[in-house]
Amino acid sequence: MALHVPRAPGFAQMMKDGARHFSGLEEAVYRNIDACRELAKTTISAFGPHGQNKMVINHLEKLFVTNDAATILRELEVEHPAAKILVMASQQQEQECGDGTNFVLGFAGALLENAEELLRMGLSVAEVTEGYEMALKKALNILEGLSLGTVKNLRNKEEVLPAVRSAVMSKQYGNEDFLANVIADACISILPEKVSFSVDNIRVCKILGSGILQSSVVSGMVFKRLVEGDVTKVEKAKIAVFSCPLDSMQTETKGTVLIKNADELMSFSKGEENLMEQQIKEIADAGVNVVVTGGKVGDLALHYANKYKLMVVRLLSKWDLRRLCKSINATALPKLTAPTAEELGYCDNAYVDEIGDTPIIVFKQDKKETPIATIVIRGSTENIMDDIERAIDDGVNTFKALTKDNRILPGAGAVEIELATQISTFGESLPGLEQYSVKKFAESLEMVPKALAQNAGIKATDAISKLYAAHHEKKVNAGIDIEAESAAVMDAAEAKIFDLYITKYWGLKFATSAACTVLRVDQIIMAKRAGGPKAKQNKDWDED
Repeated sequence: MALHVPRAPGFAQMMKDGARHFSGLEEAVYRNIDACRELAKTTISAFGPHGQNKMVINHLEKLFVTNDAATILRELEVEHPAAKILVMASQQQEQECGDGTNFVLGFAGALLENAEELLRMGLSVAEVTEGYEMALKKALNILEGLSLGTVKNLRNKEEVLPAVRSAVMSKQYGNEDFLANVIADACISILPEKVSFSVDNIRVCKILGSGILQSSVVSGMVFKRLVEGDVTKVEKAKIAVFSCPLDSMQTETKGTVLIKNADELMSFSKGEENLMEQQIKEIADAGVNVVVTGGKVGDLALHYANKYKLMVVRLLSKWDLRRLCKSINATALPKLTAPTAEELGYCDNAYVDEIGDTPIIVFKQDKKETPIATIVIRGSTENIMDDIERAIDDGVNTFKALTKDNRILPGAGAVEIELATQISTFGESLPGLEQYSVKKFAESLEMVPKALAQNAGIKATDAISKLYAAHHEKKVNAGIDIEAESAAVMDAAEAKIFDLYITKYWGLKFATSAACTVLRVDQIIMAKRAGGPKAKQNKDWDED
């Protein structure tokens, strides 16, 4: 008879062997806060224009050198469940606004750090979270009154530039004026009349060599490829796009042909050649002078394409093929037939060019407004170009956010200190224990100017005391001057440093909701992982 072994008492007796269980303040809440604080500390040093870069090597051994929080978090693959909640909040911010991920992470980290102090003082989790939610409600009310106005005309470059410039500045400090110009030109050129602005319509083409200041905008599409045939330049191009290969179709059945004399050998492939020539001739007769294909190009088809002076371009990616169709207003045909007038695409110039020593094909539109624009990035290394691409992505997303909500706020930490001042006053007027957590919420907002100052090498305490002094004198737009030698205050509106209202609004919401979710966890139950140890692989596979 098998001997009955009593299992451990309590929660463990319900779970498989190897399952782990933590509960209470000490084991669950403080542990979670600790993990989140460490994660926030990692990215907060990358905050603002003087943010430090992180070197991340992901699971595929690809190297990233960047100060973009969204990229750092994506490549880190955070495992801790509580820290994952913060990562999800910052991902939501990325999807909603395309910027402000580091703010969400840093602010949520500061909220949790301050919550730990309150919990150790003896407040309950419910009182802390309730106070945070009251403070958030108040903050969002105050935020509306801090708006500096709106960007009225999105087609006016002068109005759009300051908002885009501030977003780019935190990623590419020193090159923000040049890049903001390039981004504004590209975004305005594709801005549709009624339909919503799509970030996907700004393409990026990275070409190694030269420097960032040689980057430019092309109205249309650019591909790093060479043409297949002899024709390399076409003006007023009428373009036929095929998603099938430009080649004679192979028949399903296989046949054997018996050739008896030289004449039969000569005339054997005549039929195939005549059919191919007829197909290419029909396409050329329809007015086509550029053929784009998504498959391989046969030698015979290429020979006749050269004969009828057709430029042949082969695109390997179906996404590129779709975007080109959108750019030139063409329909992709699944079969090699002559296109109708409606199916044809048009662009003013299609030509082969060379940038550095990289051959490119350009489909360019001369008119001002085009459905798709391409920003050609130049840079000395792949890493630099990747980082510029991330800065451009932030700039384009900022433009998109402006199309949703065009209100702007003063930047440089001015909004946060004004919110902190007003919420602190609001906290003092509350009778219950929530006032402590409302005040801690206000204190957490100091995270932004503190990080800006520390990363710029300025004493944070001096900077914050000067900011508070300025805001008590009703200088609502007073922000931190990171270019000054010591702690100094400037008017963010005059310096044209702006934040978007929508980015701050969602940032405060996501950070507070993530922090409250983490605080409300009182038990962590980790089931045993499935599967045993990994099998050792034999080096000499032939022996297996």
